[in-house]
Amino acid sequence: MMVRRVLLAAMLLASGSAFAAPAEDAGTAHPALWPAAKSPAAITSPETERRIARMIAAMSLEQKIGQMIQADISAITPEDLAQYPLGSILAGGNSGPWGDERADAAKWEKLVKQFRAASAKAGAGIPVLFGIDAVHGHSNLPGATIFPHNIGLGAAHDPALIQRIGAITAAEVAASGIDWTFAPTLAVPQDLRWGRSYEGYAADPALVASYAKAMTVGLQGPLQPGKPLPANKVAATAKHYLADGGTDGGKDQGDALISEGELVAKHAQGYPAAINAGALTVMASFSSWNGTKNHGNHSLLSDVLKGRMGFAGLVVGDWNGHGQVPGCTVTDCPKTFTAGLDLAMAPNSWKGLFEATVREARDGTIPMARIDDAVARILRVKAKLGLLGAHPVDRGNPAAVGTDTNLAVAREAAAKSLVLLKNNDGLLPLKPGARVLITGPGADSMAMQAGGWTITWQGTDTSAADFPKGETIGRAIAAAVKDAGGTAAISANGSFADRPDVAVVVYGEQPYAEFQGDMPNIAFRAHAGEQDLLAKLKAQGIKVVSVFLSGRPLFTGPALNASDAFVAAWLPGTQGQGVADVLVARRNGKPARGFTGKLPFPWPADAVSPIKAPLFPAGYGLSYAATAAVGPVNEDPHVDLVASASEGVYFALGKVPSPWHLSLDPGIAAHSVDLGAQEDAQAFTWGEAGAIGIDGPPVDLMRQLDEEFALKLDGRLDTGAGAIAVTMAGATLKVSPAPGPFTLRIPLRCFHDAGASFKAVGTPLKITGEKGLVLTLRGASIEGVGQTIPCPAK
Repeated sequence: MMVRRVLLAAMLLASGSAFAAPAEDAGTAHPALWPAAKSPAAITSPETERRIARMIAAMSLEQKIGQMIQADISAITPEDLAQYPLGSILAGGNSGPWGDERADAAKWEKLVKQFRAASAKAGAGIPVLFGIDAVHGHSNLPGATIFPHNIGLGAAHDPALIQRIGAITAAEVAASGIDWTFAPTLAVPQDLRWGRSYEGYAADPALVASYAKAMTVGLQGPLQPGKPLPANKVAATAKHYLADGGTDGGKDQGDALISEGELVAKHAQGYPAAINAGALTVMASFSSWNGTKNHGNHSLLSDVLKGRMGFAGLVVGDWNGHGQVPGCTVTDCPKTFTAGLDLAMAPNSWKGLFEATVREARDGTIPMARIDDAVARILRVKAKLGLLGAHPVDRGNPAAVGTDTNLAVAREAAAKSLVLLKNNDGLLPLKPGARVLITGPGADSMAMQAGGWTITWQGTDTSAADFPKGETIGRAIAAAVKDAGGTAAISANGSFADRPDVAVVVYGEQPYAEFQGDMPNIAFRAHAGEQDLLAKLKAQGIKVVSVFLSGRPLFTGPALNASDAFVAAWLPGTQGQGVADVLVARRNGKPARGFTGKLPFPWPADAVSPIKAPLFPAGYGLSYAATAAVGPVNEDPHVDLVASASEGVYFALGKVPSPWHLSLDPGIAAHSVDLGAQEDAQAFTWGEAGAIGIDGPPVDLMRQLDEEFALKLDGRLDTGAGAIAVTMAGATLKVSPAPGPFTLRIPLRCFHDAGASFKAVGTPLKITGEKGLVLTLRGASIEGVGQTIPCPAK
């Protein structure tokens, strides 16, 4: 079957029309061009199907529709199920049991059992499915085993390791009572400006396909005829169907403007592998294909996925993704169900969607045959999870979380994910007895090395305290250096008392998730002091090892030239010891492990995307046995870094990035000042009452509103009393920062509730004050938040 798929992909690529301009029906798939697959017969049984038929026949319309809608724990209680018999519950990236984002496994299990008990009493007595994003281990749970993000696992090129990681993740998710994870991601990112690039394993569809099978089997085990999944296994989700990694410009939730041939050859190859391996669920992508939203594309969801690919499980939507289908809202979307979606993820819109869908089922807008098919698929998955029998499979074993055996695999995975790009003069491994300085913002930052989707959605507030058995990279290297007879000091700013032989600088991207990580180009933007730190150490004649933390390859020309050795460490997770195992030689002169990782994506020679002539191709990676000197590389990013910014950044380090521009009412003066670094802010003085504004081309900020982002203002109130008026998208709120430095976060929903329209925003920010106000502003942007923030008091 794999040979047939590869041959088909080759034929499509070789075809003169495979990559032709999209035709008028370009958003319509032709199933005969797609690879065939089939869910294993063991996904169900004749007895199970007869039981499902009896259950459906006995269900009321409301009970059937309830099975097709999923709510988030932040917006529903177990008691709600008595009136609204929903069939599925999820916990999103910022949701924890009873608002506790740092709840332990026992607390999660208690919450799941409360929903299960309530669902058993309501309606047809069918237990709920409970889903969660365990995307690199059970990442919502403190103390869990956290693996490298997928891009690092792709660098390992090790399907057997992936299967072991899947098995550990399943055991820990099940240990907290949960039976479903929204993983694996089978995206094949083509444009690394995409903020979810690190969720993709590689640019190679064949590697993604091999990982799809391995992770599915790891999470679920091989499906056994007539038997439910064991108590330490959970349902897998192949996502995001389809071409989420192929959107134009790398835009998250964007449009893949590609031919059907390219869609099949590059983006579809992981799905047959996952389906053949028994994946119980598939998640539809937010994105579109040639203008047709995947949540509403009948040809992709029904004709290809359920038809040609023979998928017999359930198709679930993404977070309110149905609301993006033309003609739909988050509370009313029959088109998504008639297209083939079985279960709509309606986290905070579930009540309205339930009521509208019941109404549309009654009037025939949604055919009853389609409803019964969706319910049958959902019940089939519940049966395979062991939820429908007289003695349901009991998941829940908190002691299984974060065991030493599991953490050892995470340490191994971190080591195997590292890619050595430069090692001039054999600087690595660090020699026994060496004097080592460890510095950089990532040296002692659990948040930077774990990345997004860790404890909270964006992962910005993850700390070492969340993972008592984890270790930051800097502390792990220091311990290994000392064990080898050397000396090591961790210094946040690079200062030292005793001159070191070598400096290890750990730096890179700050945490982000989803479209918060979208970029205008693929340049690494060093934070204040990072590039200066490398240059300062180099100028002092100190050898420099760069350990670069990132969710994707980035243009790092200046940093590569300032480094004697350069390691692409990706987002290695919580076990920093895995990094030390490779970088530090033991007393015998050999490290615990060598470099085995190879680039899963090309490494760029400039900041222009997509990559045309990479500095290092995919598959590149040095080892201690096979090394090569790397000479000076290009330092020109070929883009204007100051003039390029995202649609959600309005003020950065005291400057207004393009395409935005600053406007000042008469009587208001501005000048550059130092707040945290040289001229990193602007001070505005109100000689008269008036406003400063950020203006530019209209942009659509609806997705940021739907994902509950916030406006962040970073600055200092120098003088002035009373409230300051902040206007966004036409709505005004008043804030009252205390004198001195401040960081304000105002949820976009607060502006929306005050009348803001986020569909076409040309003036995203205006700040109005009275005469005498002096306000220093360093940053203004939209960002994801890891907590519920109240609106300013009226």
